[in-house]
Amino acid sequence: MKKEIKVYRDLMGANEEWAQKTRVLLQEKKTIMINLIGSPGAGKTALLEKSHTLLAPPLRLAVLEGDVETTKDAERLLPLNIPVSQLLTGGACHLEAKLVHYALLDLPLDNLDLVIVENVGNLVCPAEFDIGEKAKIAVLSVTEGEDKALKYPLLFREAQAVVITKKDLLPYLPFRLDACLEAVKQINSQAPVFVLSSLTGEGLDAWAGWLKEFGH
Repeated sequence: MKKEIKVYRDLMGANEEWAQKTRVLLQEKKTIMINLIGSPGAGKTALLEKSHTLLAPPLRLAVLEGDVETTKDAERLLPLNIPVSQLLTGGACHLEAKLVHYALLDLPLDNLDLVIVENVGNLVCPAEFDIGEKAKIAVLSVTEGEDKALKYPLLFREAQAVVITKKDLLPYLPFRLDACLEAVKQINSQAPVFVLSSLTGEGLDAWAGWLKEFGH
């Protein structure tokens, strides 16, 4: 009697294959994609809302919003009049490369310079999964504690830049900015760090300037 052989494929390996397909696609289209990673409530969507006016023009951009459920984040960005799609994981703590790839195919990539992916709110899982991005950006708010880079080193080690949000709250929190900056530097001394407030606009120019150069 013929026996059946069960084959289990490495899910991470399959993810890498889709990530590589995405890299090839973006290279053909001359479009750059960045992966914005941070905890729920870190201010990622607010950062996108406020950065848009400083980026476009000259950059032509689109946003892919990742979340477990609802389209609330994408709805917030609709008034910006840029291509935006909501990617729902249905429970998964990160976006997978295959989902991102198919979402990209629905975007007008020939007319885009930059695609920003706001990953699912999480400091761990999204850092472990390559989605074919050019760079990961770590987002940390001052409400989370200054030791997060030491607690979640993978994200901060791989980040091309670190954004510290909600600077306007510093006077009201026991958050030591110098300790946070030292922790980030200890993990990744090469990544630029932008301390800003999406509410007041302070620090956004420096962040947008870096992003413009990176996106060209």
